[in-house]
Amino acid sequence: MSTIELIAVICGFLCVFFTIRENIWCWPTGLVQVSLYVFVFFEAKLYSDVILHIIYIFMNIYGWYFWLHGGRQRQEAKVTALADGWLAGTVMGSVIAMLLLGYLMASRTDASFPYGDAFTTTFSLSAQWLMSRKKLESWHFWIAVDIVAIYIYAVKGLHLTAGLYTAFLIMAIVGLQKWKQSMQQNPETFDNPVLEPAI
Repeated sequence: MSTIELIAVICGFLCVFFTIRENIWCWPTGLVQVSLYVFVFFEAKLYSDVILHIIYIFMNIYGWYFWLHGGRQRQEAKVTALADGWLAGTVMGSVIAMLLLGYLMASRTDASFPYGDAFTTTFSLSAQWLMSRKKLESWHFWIAVDIVAIYIYAVKGLHLTAGLYTAFLIMAIVGLQKWKQSMQQNPETFDNPVLEPAI
């Protein structure tokens, strides 16, 4: 446990709290969280997570912009759903990327849990992209990631982080329900999901 990890945990909790409420403050708090976790995961030799969090830095900046200006007529974006084809493609692409990254980490580095770490990396990237586009399905991806991450971080002794991801799991379930309600209050976005690539 370190001061950096503690600050990252607090910012991570705040990020998800604000995301559930569709509050723009999710992005600056998330930016602090992911930046600090680059250092935490490097020390833990979870190299896939290091790569993931560097990418997260740029995705947080993009999500911040899109939520403010990505809606109709450059207004605030609303929650929408992915078309079935894009959802299937996102899942398949995430699985293929996980297998390739897991193999690379297992054969070329001393990474702990190369395939489990690769799973959280690739599915988190998909989840983060969907979140930045305000897609309902992002919460399904986060739930899967949280379950795997809790186990890995607990085994690696990152107990604060494992606790954070346990809270994330609960919050992701709540977030899924809240975003469903948000979509139902905007029938045009619920009945006509935007057809766009997820990855």
